[in-house]
Amino acid sequence: MSKVNFENLLEAGVHFGHLKRKWNPAMAPYIFEEKKGIHIIDLNKTIAHLDQACAAMKQIAKSGKKVLFVATKKQAKDIVAQRVAEINMPFVTERWSGGMLTNFQTTRKSIRKMSAIDKMKTDGTWETLNKRERLFKTRQREKLEKNFGSIVDMTRQPAAIFIVDILKEHISLNEAKRLNIPTFAMVDTNSNPKLVDFPIPANDDATKSITIILDAICGAIKEGLEDRKNTKVVDKDAPASTEAASEEVVTPVEVVAPVAITEEAATEEVEATEDKQD
Repeated sequence: MSKVNFENLLEAGVHFGHLKRKWNPAMAPYIFEEKKGIHIIDLNKTIAHLDQACAAMKQIAKSGKKVLFVATKKQAKDIVAQRVAEINMPFVTERWSGGMLTNFQTTRKSIRKMSAIDKMKTDGTWETLNKRERLFKTRQREKLEKNFGSIVDMTRQPAAIFIVDILKEHISLNEAKRLNIPTFAMVDTNSNPKLVDFPIPANDDATKSITIILDAICGAIKEGLEDRKNTKVVDKDAPASTEAASEEVVTPVEVVAPVAITEEAATEEVEATEDKQD
């Protein structure tokens, strides 16, 4: 469950859509009304879809998998870079390189090339290069850092992808769909929500709107990571308790066997009782 209420979304301007002439008919179920030629998004449905997205994100983070965030538009770049870096997830805020997901092996090669240049600076190879080669390697490193620096830790394809503005990021959306990667996205009134697995109807142009939605998503991921950390601690403590229980010594209970009564003893007892009666 997200911790965002109706008033917070209203203050952030999440309800403002695009002009009526730019709308996508597939967004009709999420539009509350039209006001002065601008569509108003139904915030009750925004909250419902945001809760679903947060619950799914929490489960993904709890399983230890990565979520890739994509936002190359000017309003969202800095917000995504700041918020997502705090939860240690990969993100793309510069140009989306075609084939970043569908041709992931080539992407990994570029990342390895970047780490190879870093290694040259530490093992002394850098000093053997001439001035022109150093300049070329430096520029190459800067270019690779700009495009792939934020996904260095992404050693395999992400378990999900979160997109701000699916019209601008249509290439990343198509690649994710082709690989059957679950998609989460902020969907404005000019977009088609049917293209996304977990659409969140919201204003994807305003900085405050992007911030409040992203904070809710990042908060859910943080909760999932904390739950995963707590379960690991519990699992480590469990074997220790079982070993301690097995080391406890159980003292055997002595069982006294019943004494067999012979016929001679029985007759002697009967005679003794008769003598007492006499």
